[in-house]
Amino acid sequence: MMINFNEFQHMNIEHIFGPSHQEVDNLAFHSKRVEPKSAFFSIKGETFDGDYYIDEAIDRGATVIIGTDPSLFQYLSYRNPYCTFVVVKNIRKAMASFSKFFYDSSDENIKTIGVTGTNGKTTVAAYVRSLLTLLGLPTGSIGTAGIWSSGRKLEYKKSTPTTPESLDLHQIFRDFHEMNDEAAVMEVSSIALDQHRVDGIHFDVAIHTNFSEEHLEYHKTIDHYKECKMRLFKQAKNKVVNIDDKGMGEDLQKNCKGPMITYSIDSNPEADLNAVNIEVMEDGSFFELIYEGKSYSMYVPVYGTYNVANVLSAIGTALHLGFTIQEVIDVLPALQGPEGRFQVIQTSNNQKVILDYAHTPVALNRLLEEVKKLNHNRLIVMIAGIGIRDFNKMPKMAAAIEGKADEVVVTVDHPGYHDPQIIVDQVLTGFQQPSAPNVHTSLTRKEGVLKSLELGQENDIILLTSGCINNAQIVRGEEIPHSDEEIIENYFPPVVQ
Repeated sequence: MMINFNEFQHMNIEHIFGPSHQEVDNLAFHSKRVEPKSAFFSIKGETFDGDYYIDEAIDRGATVIIGTDPSLFQYLSYRNPYCTFVVVKNIRKAMASFSKFFYDSSDENIKTIGVTGTNGKTTVAAYVRSLLTLLGLPTGSIGTAGIWSSGRKLEYKKSTPTTPESLDLHQIFRDFHEMNDEAAVMEVSSIALDQHRVDGIHFDVAIHTNFSEEHLEYHKTIDHYKECKMRLFKQAKNKVVNIDDKGMGEDLQKNCKGPMITYSIDSNPEADLNAVNIEVMEDGSFFELIYEGKSYSMYVPVYGTYNVANVLSAIGTALHLGFTIQEVIDVLPALQGPEGRFQVIQTSNNQKVILDYAHTPVALNRLLEEVKKLNHNRLIVMIAGIGIRDFNKMPKMAAAIEGKADEVVVTVDHPGYHDPQIIVDQVLTGFQQPSAPNVHTSLTRKEGVLKSLELGQENDIILLTSGCINNAQIVRGEEIPHSDEEIIENYFPPVVQ
């Protein structure tokens, strides 16, 4: 499309060097993804500076460069007079605004649901996608489990593990709309909110799951972490809030205006949705749903009391979008969850291998409570230090597991630019007895999975936790293919029928 940047007010432009009119056919913030007639956004990240890649972007065909350094852009415009250099005050705000414009505000053509919380975002997003699609509102999802349309998983090169950059987000919204999906549910991380990735999106529903310490390597303080999460609800028409959560639930009730549905699994009399008499079985959960003074007997094919809470958040979302409670109840038995969340694999040795990528102390504790309800002989648990996350959290993962498993394997997820041994050593500081004979270590996730499987015996449960993202391990900026399921499948001999 032809753009006159003198008339383009969305980005709060401070200066333009070079031609004011330019044809733009593509958007990129990574120089390797630049195509001819691209607009390149020069973003400064934690480990890179986009200004260093402007020459490469121009060599690849970029004709518009958007950034924040006027002196650099003035110099570059002399060398590249055919290019347009646009100076803005905030590059991420500008990218969000321009991306929405470029992709025809596709987010406004569908229902948008944002999910935030320390734990449960991936599961809730999957439940919402499944429930709304079952109700006849085809819904896609965006988050840690990948990009899914209402019908299948889509192939995207994701820009971040959880919430994509705004440029990618608006392209995904456009693609959903063109595939006739009528809604999109997305995980919205605190970092994404702070980095303006969802600026300009007016969510139809915002969901709060829970709040506990996380991402302090980025936010530095717990107050900044909370403040960022609260921002989502300022740009949402309707809210769904976990009233049991002491960390942020009360803040949202006090400070948010507009329609709100609250939910509880702790029999909170103030909750709009209450799940009581919860009975967890190996193939699902039964509970009694209390809504508007009426009681409904429910079955959902999900495991764990905390997942019943996640189901309630999906129910609240459907109610906000105009569906009746009876319509919801009728389809709940067909609800589907996400990949890698309490995913049980039965082995030929009568073992259960459970994949659940819990990566916070709170999530790990909740998971252990539910796993121990299953029949088993011994419990083998793999935990990991995540190199791209907060180092201060690593010892807390060790403290959460100590004394609760027969064997513990400590490994590494996404070492990033760190030495894996340093990450493992940091986790070990959380054990009172790090040299105990039942504590084992490995320096890659693959080795950790194999060690866990080797330790397993008949009737054992092998629990593989932590944050394996998008079937890859992030090592020195590269995504190395990795699949727990593939390792497990190759380890056990096929069952002869």
